[in-house]
Amino acid sequence: MLAALPAKAETLASALEGAYQTSGLLEQNRAVLRAADEDVAGAVAALRPVLSWSGDVTRQFGTSGGSNSFGVYSVRQSATTTATISLIASLTVFDGGNRKLRLDAAKEAVLATRAGLVAVEQQILFRAVEAFMEVRRAIETVALRENNVRVIQQELRAAQDRFEVGEVTRTDVALAEARLAAARSALSGAQGSLLIAVEEYRAAVGRKPGQLVAPSRLPAIPASVDAAKGEALRLHPTMGQAQRLVTARELGILIAEAQMSPTVTLRGQYGNTQNFGERDFSRGGSLSLNAEGPIYSGGARLAAVRKAMAERDQARANLHVTRFQVEQDVGNAYARLEVARASRDAFESQVRAATVAFRGVREEAKLGARTTLDVLDAEQELLDARASLVSSQVDETIAAYAVLASLGRLTSEQLGLNVPRYDPAEYYNLVKTAPTKLSREGEQLDRVLRALGKQ
Repeated sequence: MLAALPAKAETLASALEGAYQTSGLLEQNRAVLRAADEDVAGAVAALRPVLSWSGDVTRQFGTSGGSNSFGVYSVRQSATTTATISLIASLTVFDGGNRKLRLDAAKEAVLATRAGLVAVEQQILFRAVEAFMEVRRAIETVALRENNVRVIQQELRAAQDRFEVGEVTRTDVALAEARLAAARSALSGAQGSLLIAVEEYRAAVGRKPGQLVAPSRLPAIPASVDAAKGEALRLHPTMGQAQRLVTARELGILIAEAQMSPTVTLRGQYGNTQNFGERDFSRGGSLSLNAEGPIYSGGARLAAVRKAMAERDQARANLHVTRFQVEQDVGNAYARLEVARASRDAFESQVRAATVAFRGVREEAKLGARTTLDVLDAEQELLDARASLVSSQVDETIAAYAVLASLGRLTSEQLGLNVPRYDPAEYYNLVKTAPTKLSREGEQLDRVLRALGKQ
């Protein structure tokens, strides 16, 4: 089972780097952030004049009949083709601040989405930590179970030898045989758990595990829970996201109220009309200042304001809930870490004592002072202590990184991972001015989009 794993040494840092670089979930949420960036570009464009054109070609034909002044009746047919092209420009001069408020709300949404991206990054890296440590737990457990099988096989042979010379009964041999069967069953279960842990590692990190190297030290964390809670409230991405959403919802109320303001639009048009086959034409334009505003909308606009207020209240309540959740997560993480540390210390003591006891019982059994069952019980107690120690060491590492995540510090930047740095403002800076396709910024943006399409 262990030989099936690659021999290349792999540290926890390299596993985290693999998870960061291969995560489809991270790419998915980066795309969500780019979509939010484009909302800012759309809001900027709404503040600018709109220039458009229109054109049409009209064919008119008909037949008419009538008498002239001399009383002569005749039938006449006519057909004309007219082409018209116009250039139209319009600019909203006043709308109660609606468009500017939408721009501010879009910017807040971008900041909230950035915070959400950091939260997703933490989830991905913490899953990789758990996957790494669970594979180590499974490997150590398999090794212990294999050693247990070897020891019981030795005890079984010793029991059989002593039975043949009449030192023990057939019952002692049967006890050893039963323990060996149980040990082999436990080994099979441990091997199955290892296969499951390897599959989780592959899903979390993007590749099979190599020869995993235990972390040499745990991450540094604040000494006190209170200091950690204060730091988490300032830095945790879910807090930042909730705060930005409150601001965006407050702007939503102002946007809904602005919908009840009049709108003033400046519109200019210039066109040319030409009759085909004739010299007749006309050119001209118009400039108009239009104003419009609501008088009665069946209560829909007031309903929109009340809805925005309710959404604001919802965001405030969510911020309140998030604050307590962040504090609770920090407290829980520290509690689990303390439990894991205490368990590790206790199991280290238990392993030392169980080792001495097992060696003593085995020597006493050789002298006839102990039974085979005593030896098997002592060996089982030592095995359980070693397995518990391995689990407590794994739990301690996972708990330490859970504390880091509860503080908002489980990121590639904070951990110093050797991965390409993703700048969430890079794409935003390219689109925040809503560049046209023919501009220098637009050409640069096209290159970025082509590179994204090749991922």
